[in-house]
Amino acid sequence: MYIILAAIVVVLIWIVHSYNSLVSRRNRAKESWADIDVQLKRRYDLIPNLINAVKGYAAHESEAFEKVTQARAAAMGAGTLAEKGQAEAGLSGTLKSIFAIAEAYPELKANQNFLALQSELTETEDKIQASRRFYNSSVRDLNTATQSFPGNIVSGVFNFASMEFYQLNAADSAAAQPVGVKF
Repeated sequence: MYIILAAIVVVLIWIVHSYNSLVSRRNRAKESWADIDVQLKRRYDLIPNLINAVKGYAAHESEAFEKVTQARAAAMGAGTLAEKGQAEAGLSGTLKSIFAIAEAYPELKANQNFLALQSELTETEDKIQASRRFYNSSVRDLNTATQSFPGNIVSGVFNFASMEFYQLNAADSAAAQPVGVKF
């Protein structure tokens, strides 16, 4: 009788532990997605300032400015994870065109406001990349826990679902191309 009772207690403790572990992993993945959103918001806020700094020097480059503005709006309005990845890839590509325009204007490249904005945007891009890696590792841990035995039993009973990885659509993305540096 005591052996059966002890076995039931051990199973219950394992279920509680597994459930709490899955909740913790799911919350870590959600938190890491929120970190990506914070960094993307920061980038969205920097882009209009960068465009305004470049506009003064390159007024005839209005098509590039419109593309960046449209890509920014599309990225801000993206709903699903896949849409967000595709929109972010497009935005990264159009931002490269702004920096290419800046290369053609030496006085712009020397402008302190532009240099500060460019530096801040570069720092933000690095933070976005780090946030994406952290998100993907959190999702990997959650997915592994929900799909491997015996955790899949607890995840199935309590409806824990796998999450999507954050991916740029590299096949048709300008973001997948390396940035050219000319001296």
